[in-house]
Amino acid sequence: MNVLLILAIILFVLMALIGGSKGARSFLALFFNFAVLFVSVIIMTIPSTNPIYITVIACIVISCINLFFINEVNTKTIIAFVSTMITSVILLFFIVLVTETAMIQGFGEEEVEELSIFSLHIGVDFVKIAASVIIISTIGAIIDVAISIASPMREIYYHNPTITRKSLFLSGLSIGKDILGTSANTLFFAFFGSYLALLIWFKDLAYSASDIVNSKIFSAELINILFAGIGVALNIPITALITAYYLTKKRKSEESVKHI
Repeated sequence: MNVLLILAIILFVLMALIGGSKGARSFLALFFNFAVLFVSVIIMTIPSTNPIYITVIACIVISCINLFFINEVNTKTIIAFVSTMITSVILLFFIVLVTETAMIQGFGEEEVEELSIFSLHIGVDFVKIAASVIIISTIGAIIDVAISIASPMREIYYHNPTITRKSLFLSGLSIGKDILGTSANTLFFAFFGSYLALLIWFKDLAYSASDIVNSKIFSAELINILFAGIGVALNIPITALITAYYLTKKRKSEESVKHI
């Protein structure tokens, strides 16, 4: 039996046992997300399409899968979806700007030898491709933080329905501070683990610190991590503010109906 299949079965069993039906849906969501990304990549290869538009649509679909399919449609998932979209739109402007000015698109000089036999005249805008890569790299972390804040804030509100909007907002920020530290470190270790071989290669090539920092491969991946961290940090107050506003406004609406 294939090793990948064995690992997939173990993952499914653990997710189903621990998470129940939600864990099983989370496992299926992995394949749905892969399908969305796979189709998006195929469409991006068409010269007449704009990769950024395709990526934005893909991110919206991925957000719906990870929020509404796994956790169903409810208050916390709707709030998490709205805050994710707001954060992504804000980031999108800066991602496109940085991609164009940092010149991280295309391939690094370390990859030229392997690509020398291929034609690079494929009619695809590599600047937009680089921006799309960053957008996709950030969406997962943003969704995770959004639901991680909206869910406990809703629990706080339900257990203390008289809490003020300001207190609820501050509670959300307090939760976000704990998430921010762990998320930032997770992103860093994910980068370091994925590119450990690259760093060893840089060492064998006798790259200096300035050569490593200015390497296109290293800079592109580091920018991905930094934007993901910025997205996480930006999403915390946005989610906390929307959640506090929505829940307290809903309470006031219910109180006014009772008075009538």
